Amino acid sequence: MSRASFLALAAAALLAGCVNMSSPTRLAPGASAEAIRAQLGEPTGRYAMPGGGTRLEYARGPYGRETWMLDVDAGGALLKATQVLNEATFHTIQAGMTRDEVLRSIGRPGSVGYVGWQKQTVWNYRYDSPFCQWFMVGLSQVGVVEDTAFGPDPLCDDDDFSMHGVLRLR
Repeated sequence: MSRASFLALAAAALLAGCVNMSSPTRLAPGASAEAIRAQLGEPTGRYAMPGGGTRLEYARGPYGRETWMLDVDAGGALLKATQVLNEATFHTIQAGMTRDEVLRSIGRPGSVGYVGWQKQTVWNYRYDSPFCQWFMVGLSQVGVVEDTAFGPDPLCDDDDFSMHGVLRLR
């Protein structure tokens, strides 16, 4: 692929990622399901919560560095909105948790890998970090967390990306 083609493709992807990037912080507690949908569009995930409520996932941001979880009650009214891709939330992910518990806590991964010798699926989460790292969750073959770790984000090793995953133009 030529450099010009790559840059055009990257620009198109960035523009597509900017569609409907309204901030969930603009929604007041008590906002209706219709108001949430009008402001943010359809969620990227839905998770049942105790008491009949639902957690709505809105994965977004450049290179997937933001995932907002909006908790709504059984009637569809917004209780709270939380950006979950951060170290405090990552530290709540513990060995023994199920795949579904991880999804409900921090949402879908930005990328998925596999470590054959461990027979482990690894979910990777990019997030805003001054150290250009990502969070990894190792899942067993039956979908149970075996371990977690922080490691260097592979984008930092790419000559065409800066420390924060922004495409460098030469």
